[in-house]
Amino acid sequence: MKQNRVDRVLCALGNMGLTQMLIVDPMSIYYLTGVYVAPFERFYGLYLRSDGNHVLFLNRLFTVPEDVQVEKVWYSDTDAVMEIVAGYMDQESPLGVDKDLRAVFLLSLMEMQAAKGFVNASIAVDETRGVKDEEEQEKMRASSHINDLAMERFKKLIHEGITEKEAADQMLNIYKELGADGFSFEPLVAFGANAADPHHAPDDTVVRPGDAVLFDVGCIKDGYCSDMTRTFYFQKVSETHQQIYETVRMANEIAISLVRPGVQLCSLDKAARSLIEKQGYGPNFTHRLGHFIGLGEHEYGDVSSTNTRKAEAGMIFSIEPGIYLTGDTGVRVEDLVLVTEDGCEVLNHYSKELEIIG
Repeated sequence: MKQNRVDRVLCALGNMGLTQMLIVDPMSIYYLTGVYVAPFERFYGLYLRSDGNHVLFLNRLFTVPEDVQVEKVWYSDTDAVMEIVAGYMDQESPLGVDKDLRAVFLLSLMEMQAAKGFVNASIAVDETRGVKDEEEQEKMRASSHINDLAMERFKKLIHEGITEKEAADQMLNIYKELGADGFSFEPLVAFGANAADPHHAPDDTVVRPGDAVLFDVGCIKDGYCSDMTRTFYFQKVSETHQQIYETVRMANEIAISLVRPGVQLCSLDKAARSLIEKQGYGPNFTHRLGHFIGLGEHEYGDVSSTNTRKAEAGMIFSIEPGIYLTGDTGVRVEDLVLVTEDGCEVLNHYSKELEIIG
């Protein structure tokens, strides 16, 4: 067990008036125990309680290390698993449940009156995961360092006649050569007007002179994700596209300059959005400014106009303003930032100056 992380979750539960919780998200269980299982349709859960009598429920098909410092309760496919789980619950107290607990399991617990009530307590785990400890911060730095090195190689893939898909198909080998374990998400490679689609999937579009070349890419290293976007132009860039690029870059840098503990996350979104609006492209910035990241490429929490939560030291999130002109071009510049005690550390170091490639 990762006792410090468990203690932080229990503290958060206590602040919600809860003494017990059932966690089923495999990544959250990994975060708290160091054990990862992909359960598919079978039940897999970590039961936490304030008295420290925690339980890990496991199907006999699962394989876990012997030295996991938590009681293991095994069941077979033919067992009434939720009756087993219910037997460990405190029936006189409400149960915090994971937002990912499937209805088939939750309804069974409710029908058995396994607890006095059922409360969505995912925020206790989600907000704990949102503040990274030193071990996690180091792993995030390492993952982003690989992403920086990879970006330098990705831009060199672009030449006359290459398609988006042909470029994307070479990226996994590059990541692995640099020491990554794999993608944190499928790479987004977009040429020209395709860059105006923030979630464009690489296709057979061929790069042409004057096209934007947008790479939104990330890798996993030791379980932790990186994510970065850089936009280049192929062979030449128009004056209008250059102005758009500089607007996005400045929006990225202004927002980053404001990151420090105590700043409301919505104010970062407002700062970047206001600059883009002043340049006349407000309607073309179509998404929130950023998202949290760690064991998952998108974790709970965002940097948006509605999130009034204040930044805390240890949070890691993206700053990724963009301008998207349908049928013409798209520009996005994305970095990951780690909130420090007196400001922030930018985890990406690849240049944000406009580059003409090819």
